[in-house]
Amino acid sequence: MTKCESASERNPVAVKRKLIEVSIPLDAINKQSAREKSIRHGHPSTLHLWWARRPLATARAVLFAQLVDDPSVREDEFLAEAREKGYEDPEGWVGHRIKQERERLFDLITRMVDWDNLGDEALFDAVRAEIMKSTNGNPPAILDPFAGGGTIPLEAQRLGLEAHASDLNPVAVLINKALIEIPPKFAGGEPVFPGATGTRTDWPKATGLAEDLRRYGEWMRDAAQKRIGHLYPKAKLPGGGEATVIAWIWARTVTCPNPACGIEMPLVRSWWLGKKKGKEAYVVPRVVDRRIEYEIGHDPKLAPEKDNDGSVGRTGAKCVACGTAVPLNYIREQGRSVGLGRALMATVAEGNRSRIYLEPTVEMVTAAEVSEPDELPSGSLPSNPRDFKTPNYGMFTFASLFTNRQLTALTTFSDLVAEARARVVADARSAGLPSGLRLEQGGDEAEAYADAVATYLSFPISRMANKLSAICSWDSSPKMESVRGLFARQAIPMAWDYAEANPFAGSGGDFAEDVAWVERVLDRLPSGEPAEAVNADAAARSYSGVLISTDPPYYDNIGYSDLSDFFYVWLRRSLRTIHPDLLGTMLVPKSEELVANPYRHGGPDGAKEFFESGFEHVFAHARETATDDYPITVYYAFKQSETDDRGEASTGWETILGSMVRAGWTVTATWPVRSELGNRMIASGTNALASSVVLALRPRPADAPVTDRRGFIAAMKRELGPALRELQQGGIAPVDLPQSAIGPGMAVFSRYAKVIESDGSEMTVRSALTRINEVLDELLTEQEGDFDPATRFAIAWYRSNGYDAGAFGDAENLARARATAVSAMERGGILSARAGKVQLYRPVDLPDDYDVTTDQHTSAWEALQHTIRIQETKGIPAAGAFLHEASRRSDGAVDLDLVKELAYLLFQVAEKNGWTKDAISFNGIATSWSELLDSGRTAAPVSTAATLDFDALDE
Repeated sequence: MTKCESASERNPVAVKRKLIEVSIPLDAINKQSAREKSIRHGHPSTLHLWWARRPLATARAVLFAQLVDDPSVREDEFLAEAREKGYEDPEGWVGHRIKQERERLFDLITRMVDWDNLGDEALFDAVRAEIMKSTNGNPPAILDPFAGGGTIPLEAQRLGLEAHASDLNPVAVLINKALIEIPPKFAGGEPVFPGATGTRTDWPKATGLAEDLRRYGEWMRDAAQKRIGHLYPKAKLPGGGEATVIAWIWARTVTCPNPACGIEMPLVRSWWLGKKKGKEAYVVPRVVDRRIEYEIGHDPKLAPEKDNDGSVGRTGAKCVACGTAVPLNYIREQGRSVGLGRALMATVAEGNRSRIYLEPTVEMVTAAEVSEPDELPSGSLPSNPRDFKTPNYGMFTFASLFTNRQLTALTTFSDLVAEARARVVADARSAGLPSGLRLEQGGDEAEAYADAVATYLSFPISRMANKLSAICSWDSSPKMESVRGLFARQAIPMAWDYAEANPFAGSGGDFAEDVAWVERVLDRLPSGEPAEAVNADAAARSYSGVLISTDPPYYDNIGYSDLSDFFYVWLRRSLRTIHPDLLGTMLVPKSEELVANPYRHGGPDGAKEFFESGFEHVFAHARETATDDYPITVYYAFKQSETDDRGEASTGWETILGSMVRAGWTVTATWPVRSELGNRMIASGTNALASSVVLALRPRPADAPVTDRRGFIAAMKRELGPALRELQQGGIAPVDLPQSAIGPGMAVFSRYAKVIESDGSEMTVRSALTRINEVLDELLTEQEGDFDPATRFAIAWYRSNGYDAGAFGDAENLARARATAVSAMERGGILSARAGKVQLYRPVDLPDDYDVTTDQHTSAWEALQHTIRIQETKGIPAAGAFLHEASRRSDGAVDLDLVKELAYLLFQVAEKNGWTKDAISFNGIATSWSELLDSGRTAAPVSTAATLDFDALDE
């Protein structure tokens, strides 16, 4: 841009770029997303289990940045401002104001994504005002057509937007209804349970509904206790007295194939019950009269060790009586033909802030001998050996995943939902509400309110089922000693020994506890604008009048429909008269589910074709009604790369990019969003992988041009350079830079109708991604020319040797080529030269008394190395003060932008060479750069500059 040229003069028809297409405070967003994993009470994810939810913080930030203008669209305004004030450098003023406004928006996002600030209405009023300003007071309605766990629609509603959610899966639709549709309908209403209001007069949001959920949930628990409480007797303690049983620990059994033995041998993964120091407990099996008896051991010296812990593993089992090795094939055949048996190994009772482990008794075994209920949930487990292991052992139906006692408990609670609903209707009418229409018919009076309460009452049953199945195991770790939930991952595994929870024990699997979890979520929901959640196929529904932000299925990662049947069979039993249209099928619909399931589509090739064509159809359909006003956003889980005969790639990633481009979309940005912190990703060796990538896309014009490979690469080199600088200045961490740079690279590739290779073929997405990475490497290398001679030498030497020693002759030749000398750099404190060897100083080896204000020739290399040393030993404030002093010297200030640029470049070098510790240091500086500058300004006074200092004007 020339000094007098405005944005409108350069491109009068340019589309207004949104913040997400330029820069976002990725580190702040990712830190809060990672933090969310440790937040449980009141977090919407605890309402009902769903797989691979996006963090709320990420969705909130993405929606905001999708709608809010990037400050660069205000160039004309800032230019006029500079001219009015008579600045000699109007271009510098424009750049300063854009940076200043971006930082203001970044601060808003940083505060907005913090979980602790969700109740700050003043903050969210400011957030909503910013959205209204960028949308001319008329923000678009937001739609997630793959709504899943409801994160995106919920955050749209929190931001004051009209939210629409749809999903093919009825369980997902129910979750979304509970999060965004039902709460606004009954917001501000008082509870109807007799006496529940007490002296309270204010019931904001859905707090009245939450109170009724708690009250009617208590009634259900008490009613269930009266009906089936006898099935869960208290345990008699050895010294007298009784204690509530938390769980019973069972072992599956199979007849030993050794004819000379033939006992019912236990199949046990681990004998351990509790590993808390000083309170160790474990099961000791003993053979008595050709049967196994179980005792409890406490002596740590006799405790199971790794080589003798349990009796079954990945390859087979071992009989505890005769030592016969039993292959898994035999166990599977026995399970399928006659079924596996079971034996009680231990009873876990509640002690005084501890667990009491008791040996099995006849009374406890007898209490579990319950007849199968008359009405069981129907449905067979899918033929999917990757994710469902129990059919291998004869457990083919959903009902077979539970003991008869568990089935009795779950059916009892399911039946009580209808009885509780009838009570809500009567109590609501007594409170003065007319009957009205049902919830599914759009009602909002007594009948509809009762439907709403019943819907929430069914969710604790789902939560309970997750810990009340015969696939749940016992967690013996010192901090837990509790029942594990079934879905530790997105699969139903086989459990050899299992823990049967007591639904009345006040621990994991307890109904009242699960009601409390649901109530806490409902109590905190925003309950803002009315919203809609519907059952719809993304390929068939309308996209008119809405803006898409969506988290679609991730290729073949998760079979949502198969997994969700586990909950659906119980939800349908409780709610089929309340949501008859939604829960009309026996199981969740599967044939249209957009997942690359090789077990459903004739193998990997058929699954890939189904997913690719289906995904392309969805986004081509969405393209038909898309506008240029806003980009859409799409999340994609970035998966480990696979290697094939064409090299290394990520099939799902390439497939989704290719489908979007073919469907008529241009990729304008890609942002790696994580629920793990960056340094952890580096340390684990997976720094190139993000939890997921958010893509921003705009419609590609119908008359988009065609170009060749040379034209594509030339355009990339022109545009990726400025984009790279923008990413670095925007605070993107080096670890995230390669994934973020895909956005501007794909923006070039996808703006063309096609790119023609030199052999006349059409360039593939895989080839385009390779070219983007090559150009990125070139651009980062070209940045070396910006640095001073000493720094250029140090970069080249580091690339070859790291911080290890190398030959003096090689170093001197390298130095001369960069117009410096080894002796000069030795005097400057960059390296040591002894005995014919040259070695760069590590940050930790640099002197603590270094004074940057007296060093006449501080290179960018020195400044970065000392910043690392100070940050890692004294913290960010001290490192920030150092940078501040370096930048304020009157006799040759250090260019801080170059110091930051150097951190990015060296991260790339360290990462490629596998120097993990170095990579963490460089990433840490770049990631905390804004904080370093802020703390530096606070720590040191601002000196007078001879020229206009835009940063100083901010202070």
